[in-house]
Amino acid sequence: MSTLYIVATPIGNLEDITLRAIRVLDEVDAILCEDTRVTAKLLQKYEIKKTLISYHSHSKLSKVEKVFELLEEGKNLALVSDAGTPCISDPGVMLVQQVREHFAEDKVKIVTVPGPSAVISALAGSGLPSSEFLFLGFLPHKKGRETLFKEIAASERTVAFYESPHRILKALESLQKFAPEKKIVIARELTKIYEEFISGTATELLAHFEMHKDTVRGEFVVLVG
Repeated sequence: MSTLYIVATPIGNLEDITLRAIRVLDEVDAILCEDTRVTAKLLQKYEIKKTLISYHSHSKLSKVEKVFELLEEGKNLALVSDAGTPCISDPGVMLVQQVREHFAEDKVKIVTVPGPSAVISALAGSGLPSSEFLFLGFLPHKKGRETLFKEIAASERTVAFYESPHRILKALESLQKFAPEKKIVIARELTKIYEEFISGTATELLAHFEMHKDTVRGEFVVLVG
């Protein structure tokens, strides 16, 4: 039986990887990754030498067929993303779905190796209620975006989503319009040198970024109380 391991990797600090993840990455026959250059840096730090196969949202069917071929040969593979847990707002979910549909459960085993996750790290440090929360991943750029912000405003649970530096101010403007009184926490550059948590209303956060324009960069997790 072959095994496809879904391995969580660091979201910034390369020390944030489990002993189990290091062992699995060292034992598998090949590693499927979004960007081979990013994964190569992680492997170099832990002195792991493996065949890297790129797999991302634009991968063609031939790449999936290659993965199937390796699994049929009895190879063990690891699936990683550039950062964090694969398949969470990540194209890896398509591959896992295809593997489950293509192979019987007694032919290929799918095993998760848990670890870092940006949304969980942000929730833990936010101080917002987290016994229940709604995770929206990356919001759509256009279609349905306004409807989602209305749903966020009406939600009685903490809502979390990812945003890019190019759209963070627009997201805050939408929250200012639809949820002006709600407390918002923004986690930026988690586990990295410039990690920071900023909290306040949408209006207060917009004022903050207006005064600190140099911080409108990196990766953002937005949490709405």
